[in-house]
Amino acid sequence: MLKTLLRSTVTVICLLATPAVALADQAQAAARLNELLSKAKTIKADFSQMTLSSNGANMQDTTGTLVMKRPGMFRWHTNPPLEQELVSDGETIWLYDPDLMQVTVQKMDKRLTHTPALLLSGDVSTLQENFDITHTEGGNVVDFILTPKVNDSMFETLRLSFRDGVINDMQMNDPIGQRTNILFQNVQLNPNVDPSQFTFDIPDGVDVISE
Repeated sequence: MLKTLLRSTVTVICLLATPAVALADQAQAAARLNELLSKAKTIKADFSQMTLSSNGANMQDTTGTLVMKRPGMFRWHTNPPLEQELVSDGETIWLYDPDLMQVTVQKMDKRLTHTPALLLSGDVSTLQENFDITHTEGGNVVDFILTPKVNDSMFETLRLSFRDGVINDMQMNDPIGQRTNILFQNVQLNPNVDPSQFTFDIPDGVDVISE
């Protein structure tokens, strides 16, 4: 009887403690991710991006360059033949498609779950409010899995991987099963960045769509 009571008590204590342990682990993961992201006030990098369908078929391969400055400013340029330019000054986002001769202008959605680029350039102090976060560390590599706490996020899960304290790659899984892998190369932390890169001068003769 005493053994049964002790066993039951231990089980209850373990069940009650599990959420607290999970929250502590998430807090540790969020703090570690915040630490790594916050080291970079500015970033310059090349990238290669691959998008896969839900059945694993390769849908698109692109390359390009990224320049970002915290908080919320970035220029994401995708090279031809699928050239696009995504520019933010922290308040407004411009998406320029030279093939369509079209610019889409919209107010930035500053929710981290809706603008993945803000994970690299935005305010990361609210990470734990927006995501459930787990992480693993092995050698010089740290991997984080972020799961949004809201249902209307652009992605279902997002993995960020750091090597030697520098962002190495990102993988997003969206609600329809597509997966986007982005590999960062030639990453520079905290280089001097010209502020003019975070504004966009709309070319003459293009269609402008405001959202």
